[in-house]
Amino acid sequence: MRIRWRTYLVFILCLGVAGILSILFGAASLPVRSIVEIILEAISGIGRSTDWPESYRVILLQVRLPHAVLIALTGGALASSGAAYQGLFRNPLADPYLIGVASGAGLGAVISMAIRWPEDLFGYTLIPAGAFIGAVLTVILVYFLARVDGIVPLTTLILAGVAVSAFASALTSYLMLRSTDQLYRAITFLLGGSPVSGWQPVLAILPYLLIAYTGLVMSGHRLNVLQFGEDQAKQLGVHVERVKIFIIVVASLTTAAAVSFSGVIGFVGLIVPHTLRILVGPDYRHLIPLSILGGAVGLLFADLLARVLMAPQSLPVGIVTALFGAPFFLWILRQAKTQVFW
Repeated sequence: MRIRWRTYLVFILCLGVAGILSILFGAASLPVRSIVEIILEAISGIGRSTDWPESYRVILLQVRLPHAVLIALTGGALASSGAAYQGLFRNPLADPYLIGVASGAGLGAVISMAIRWPEDLFGYTLIPAGAFIGAVLTVILVYFLARVDGIVPLTTLILAGVAVSAFASALTSYLMLRSTDQLYRAITFLLGGSPVSGWQPVLAILPYLLIAYTGLVMSGHRLNVLQFGEDQAKQLGVHVERVKIFIIVVASLTTAAAVSFSGVIGFVGLIVPHTLRILVGPDYRHLIPLSILGGAVGLLFADLLARVLMAPQSLPVGIVTALFGAPFFLWILRQAKTQVFW
């Protein structure tokens, strides 16, 4: 138990370091002293200084800080939902991206943007709702397409996910071609870049994520039981179908909230939970909360890399995660040929 709490502490410290670095670096250079003074003033009203221009305050409090919070929430959402999907399907390759859930959520978000581009908090809250509907419909469709004689084989799961993801992406592209100039911002969205900024997206997805995070963490014990197989889980008193539906709903809600404002970011839900499973073991009571922290840390560093690689121009973070995630996926696929994961 001591090791586990130390592990949590390490991840919390890493999250703090990643958050600080995310605030420090950007297209505009802000002095560290000014950053500290602005934050102190925002928190307690002290530290007022005339040495920094008002633009520093806007950049820090209205751009970088909400961006860092949104990226951290997105990374935690994608990683925790990936861990839940892997546990539910008992499959190391099941993540929101590979089984098409992220693409379905992206389609739902783009449809919401097409109906009403967000201009106020109410408009922002409609995007996660649309993404959630798209994510749930996608995961249900993929699950039933991949199901063979009561089980979900690896090959059919991936094939069904690829097919449904391609269909959702095609519909999304069609909507963008038919859209007005405003909706062309969705191109950046599909590459893992947020088309909106400020605190409103954070406030819009926070209620969804609080509900989803709570549901996923509470599902840890049941996910552990499901690893023994559905028949064994039933004998141990678990209502398997209810648990499966509950996990699908909360994991899809988590994915939808992540995709709503940060775009379709691949491989985070694959890399983080799989790496943590190697480091801390397969106990989902710890794997899911650590995935929330680990996903936040990982995506913050990926976003930082995306902003410094071509500075002052910023890359969509989805490009960076794909560059690192694709080789990792191939490594997992190679391992799957020689060993049993579960």
